[in-house]
Amino acid sequence: MEETDNIQSCQDKHEEDIPKSSPFDFVIKQFQGKRSSPGKSKGQPSAIKKFFRGFDFGKSEGKDRREIEETEINNSGADDQSEKQDFSVEDGLSHLISEAESPSGEQRFNQNPNSSNLDLNNCALTAADVSEMASLLQFLPELEEISLSWNGFVGGTLKALTVNLHHVNLLKVLRLNNCRLTAEDVTSLGEAFELVPQLEELDLSWNGNIGGKLSLLTKKLQKGCKIKLLKITDCNLTAKDGESLAEILNVIPNLEVLDLSINKHIGCSMKVIAQDLKNVPGLKELNLHMCGLKQDSLQGLDTALQHLAELRKLDISCNKEIGGGFKDSTAHLASLKNLEVLDLHQCCVTEEDMTVLSQVIPLLSSLQELNLSSNKNVGVSSDPLLGRLRFLPKLKSLSISNCGLGQESFSSLAEAALHLPELEILDLSWNKCVGGNLKLLLGALKLATEIQVLRLSSCNLVAEDLALLTLLTQDGHLARLRKLDLSYNNNISEEGWVVFCQGLTVFKELSELDVSLRPSSYRDCEMWFSELLAALTKLPALAELGMQRWILSESHRKQLESFNQDNKRNIRFDC
Repeated sequence: MEETDNIQSCQDKHEEDIPKSSPFDFVIKQFQGKRSSPGKSKGQPSAIKKFFRGFDFGKSEGKDRREIEETEINNSGADDQSEKQDFSVEDGLSHLISEAESPSGEQRFNQNPNSSNLDLNNCALTAADVSEMASLLQFLPELEEISLSWNGFVGGTLKALTVNLHHVNLLKVLRLNNCRLTAEDVTSLGEAFELVPQLEELDLSWNGNIGGKLSLLTKKLQKGCKIKLLKITDCNLTAKDGESLAEILNVIPNLEVLDLSINKHIGCSMKVIAQDLKNVPGLKELNLHMCGLKQDSLQGLDTALQHLAELRKLDISCNKEIGGGFKDSTAHLASLKNLEVLDLHQCCVTEEDMTVLSQVIPLLSSLQELNLSSNKNVGVSSDPLLGRLRFLPKLKSLSISNCGLGQESFSSLAEAALHLPELEILDLSWNKCVGGNLKLLLGALKLATEIQVLRLSSCNLVAEDLALLTLLTQDGHLARLRKLDLSYNNNISEEGWVVFCQGLTVFKELSELDVSLRPSSYRDCEMWFSELLAALTKLPALAELGMQRWILSESHRKQLESFNQDNKRNIRFDC
């Protein structure tokens, strides 16, 4: 007995000494086992075959795919028998995967791979994983997409991958978001461009170490490069990087999407970049959110717009220093007849800017999304921009949150909304004048048969406003409403909430509802809680309910905790 205990102790110690492998190691080892000689014992291939189902690994052994499939069919009986053993490959893989859940909560390797797409996004890959994966590229000659995004340990190991890219010269998409890329990685990637001449999409976003080193990449790009999408969001780009970027615009004439968002220092070189935008006349999307743009940057950008007739989306939001510059920089904005998305939120537009924008924006006949939020002068300007939105019949999304709307400007908006039949999203949050005046939107909301999102947070709403929404829905309007934000409206009476909860069941497609109170505000919901709970059972689509700072008794909390189990639901309660 003592001897048995010693043996067991040695075994336990031996197991502790063995380094833990990542789930990717498990996949690789099983794949390597699949390619072992016929004389060796057969592995359990079911889980691995499912993951690599589309990958044509068999070519390395001189077999074509049909031969491999026939072998698999012939061995299916043996496979079925093996799966009855104590520990199958599927059991092992599922066990390892469950132990290595990604930050987003998704399990690793839950994608459906195929011979053209290798998606290992957010899989907690190790440096060893990257090296082993790179060694497999020779078996994937048809590969067109590689995504290694949100794998922090990729940083410093990219050369192992890039030196093998000649095996996948059909590659069109490479995504390396948030991989902690180093200067050496950037250099290696630049040197690999000639190996993947078909590359069309390159996403390097959220790699802060790229800042100041972009030239290591751009100087390797050759004329006639086929890149159509280039994203370098939040990479700490410098003014020097902006100059490097400007230099390559004449060698990537097919560029359609350029995203430089959240690079606060690149605004200093925006004039240089703007001058070379004429070399990418097919550009369809330009994202310059939070790029430190100034008034002179805006002027240079406007000059470039005359060459960008195909532009569909322009985002220059959160550039506060361009405020006051629109009056001299919109000469060519009106010429963008194909523009569908215009985002100007938090740009500190002045009353003079509003005078110009009131003339220009209504001319953008293809516009579908307009965001003017957090520009106080939108509401106080004497120029009737909101009233002229009637000339944008294709508008689907309108955000004018925190725009300082007054009675007059809100009335103008309500009248214009009568002419926006395709409206799907309306955000009026943080405009206090809406409270008690929601009836002004009555006609528009009756006609807005497509509206799916209505945001009325912190609007000083009163009980009558909630009653109006309920009556509208009872009459068959707002039938497609999915998201309703009523948060931070502390003036609604207890009776108002009771009536609203009693009529809540008419919002049949509602998936998100927020009735949270303002920070530092606490109220009892005893009067209407039971009505709310009863309504939830009749809202089959509801998935999220915000109730922050409402005081819940212990009994109420227990009822919420048991609600999902009792009713076979999965509602997320944010209390």
